[in-house]
Formats: sequence, C-alpha cells, structure tokens
Amino acid sequence: MVWTSHPVTQITGTLRAPGDKSCSHRALILGGLAKGTSKISGLLEGEDVLNTGRVMAAFGADVERLGEGAWRVTGVGERGLQTPKTDLDFGNSGTGSRLMMGVVAGYPIEARFIGDESLSGRPMGRVLDPLTEMGVTYEASDGKRLPLTLKGRSDLRAMSYEPPHASAQVKSCILFAGLNADGETQVRESRITRDHSERMLRGFGADVKSKRDGAANIVSIQGGQSLIAQETIVPGDPSSAAFLAAAAMISPRGGVVVEGMMSNETRDGFYRAAALMGAHVGAEDVGSAAGERLIDMSFESADLKGAEIPVDLVPSMIDEFPILAVLAAFATGTTVVKGAAELRVKESDRIKAVVAMLRVNGVEVEETEDGFIVQGCGGAVPGGGLVETHHDHRIAMSALIMGTASQKPVSIDDAAMIATSYPEFMQHMKTLGADLRSA
Repeated sequence: MVWTSHPVTQITGTLRAPGDKSCSHRALILGGLAKGTSKISGLLEGEDVLNTGRVMAAFGADVERLGEGAWRVTGVGERGLQTPKTDLDFGNSGTGSRLMMGVVAGYPIEARFIGDESLSGRPMGRVLDPLTEMGVTYEASDGKRLPLTLKGRSDLRAMSYEPPHASAQVKSCILFAGLNADGETQVRESRITRDHSERMLRGFGADVKSKRDGAANIVSIQGGQSLIAQETIVPGDPSSAAFLAAAAMISPRGGVVVEGMMSNETRDGFYRAAALMGAHVGAEDVGSAAGERLIDMSFESADLKGAEIPVDLVPSMIDEFPILAVLAAFATGTTVVKGAAELRVKESDRIKAVVAMLRVNGVEVEETEDGFIVQGCGGAVPGGGLVETHHDHRIAMSALIMGTASQKPVSIDDAAMIATSYPEFMQHMKTLGADLRSA
C-alpha cells in the first residue's frame, strides 16, 4: 500500500523512545537460555522481535506476554534447547536469524531457518563460515542464503576469529556459540561495534572479557557457562529515535524531546554526525536500564551543513545511514559517507536504495563502492518522488521523514515492513504533526 508524506510547517512534541530492538532480541534469547524465569519490561513488540520470541518457544522456552511490553520467559536451563518441530520463521529479521544460528551451534540439534523474500535474499556466509570452523554443518540455498538447515553439536570447538568487516551481528553470533564451546572463544574486531551482547551476557551471569587494542576491540568468552534468569528493563532505541530527531532538525519549526533513550558510544554515531553538521542536540541523564545509561534528548530546527562523516563513526551508526542521507539532502554543501560497505548486506543494498531514494526526489547524489556523496539542497529538497522501499523499513521511514519538509510530497511503495522495527512510527509521527496518508 502506497503511503505519502506531505510537507508540514512544524514537527513538535515529546515522546518516549520505543524499546531498543537489539536489546529486545537479546533479552528474549538470553532469558530463553537461562535457568529460571526472567521478567522483561519495555520490550519492543515489533514483528522482528516477536518472531524471536516464537523461535525461543519452539526451542522449548516458555515465553508469555503479560501486557504491553511486559513478558515472562522461563528458560531451558541445563536441559538445553530441544529440536524444533517446525521451521523457524524469522520474517524480515537478519538480527534474529544470525544470532540464533550462533545459539543453535552449541547444541546437538537440527533446525531449519526460513524468512520472507527480503531475508531470503541476504547472504549468511559471514556467520556460517566461522561457525563451520567451530564444527557446525549446514545445508543452504545458493549463495549461503535462507532457507537453510543448521546442525549444531555438543562438542563445539572454541576459536579465535577476526571478522573481515566490523559487525555486531557476527560478533554476537560467535559469542553465543562460544557460550557452549570447548575452551575460550575470542572475537577481534577492527573497530568497536555495538556491545549489547557483552553487556547483557554479563547481566545474565556470564563472564565476558573485553579489552581495547588501539582502535581494535577484543572480546572473549569461556565455554561451559550457565546463564541465570534476570529482571530486565529494555532501554529506548536510539535507532528508532533518530527518525524523530531528524524530523525536528529539518522542520521549519522543529522541537522534539525523546525520553528514556539509551546512551551508548557504540550506538550514538548518528547524533555525533548530526552535531558535526550543525544540529542542535541536547541530553539529560535520567537513570539506567539493562546496564545502559538512559537520557532524555532534545532536537530543534537547524541550518545543516554538509560534512565528511568520520569512518570511525560508521559502526556506531550503521543502521542510521538512510536517515543521515535525508539530513544531507537538506544540508548546504557536500556530505561524504565512506567505509560503510556493510550497508550492502542489510535489509536491502542500502547504498543503492539510499541513492535511489534521493535521486527520485530531485537530490544530486553519487554512489560509491562503500558509501555515497550527497550534494545538499540547502533546505529546498524538491520531493515529489515515489520511493521503492525494497522491503526495507529504514528506507521507508527515512523517505516519509523527507516528505515532512520537502517542497512536494514524498511517497513510498510499501509501509508494511515498518512494523518489524517500529510499530508505533505512524502514530508517533502524526502526534508530532506529520501529515501521513495511505492511498
């Protein structure tokens, strides 16, 4: 169904950030593996996360919804995962599927992973290759894609691995496998990536070590550890909040406060990049949750300037490049993104999708091998285009944000997948004053 975002003169208001998707996945997974019953509050109830909950139930955990964002999970504990009776359907979730491959690796079971058209088109070799070195076997579709059947083992081998590209999903997959491997498993990443797995594993009682080596980060976990059930509060999602922030920044009269947001240096790259471009960003400490600092953030209209985004920010904003491209379109001058080849293997080829989104709305942009170069319109983005979302929720939301301040409305070909990560997006944007309409 086509949705259209019409230009408005102001985006203002106060909202609570939706639960963090990364932490929500991990809370369900670790609660499902732990001994005892975990209580989770603030869980993001997007389709991706709900699929992870269904998968944990298929493996033998007791997963129950108690109310809005409130869940109870009784883990499999020492008895371990059971072989699922049906295929594991992850829908659109690359995070859920890749993390669960690591979980399955350490148990003598077999599981068949399936997903929607988008997920089935994404390569899984970057997690399958190291898991194979640890002793896992699998049968996959062409190009190491879903559907695939994975066979774990009880005598999984520990390993030391350096991913060719910095990726929190790859790191987390290997750490989850290492939880049940024989010996110490180590991941050396060239640049630090989001560290929610390390923080949450520690919260569930695991001993996980991290140390810096210059720009590199080395994380290790000893096999044979047991997890203990916990009470977990999921912090607000900085990736989802980025859309609300950007809407305020590009609005003629913008003023938005997002409450209860996670503050984590492995996730705040978008906000640091926006500040480099001249955005007005405020923050106030309000507590902590799940081992994460919580802040309220404020955003206002700004005269944005183009900038070269530092490569060392890339891992901490890998999901926010589509909405950063929208800021770049409204800025004065040139914005350069490089070192972001990881975008090629997201829900879509996000580099191509971002370039197409901007071009169809009259913005001059150049595609490069590992990023893009945007010639900003100085606040006067023409708009008027129909954006192909390629089943990518972040492309869809970014295009709708663009339409709130462009000269002509911006449309997207499909909005259904937005529910995978941010089910309240339409409602939240309308609360702030956006004019979003379905055809």
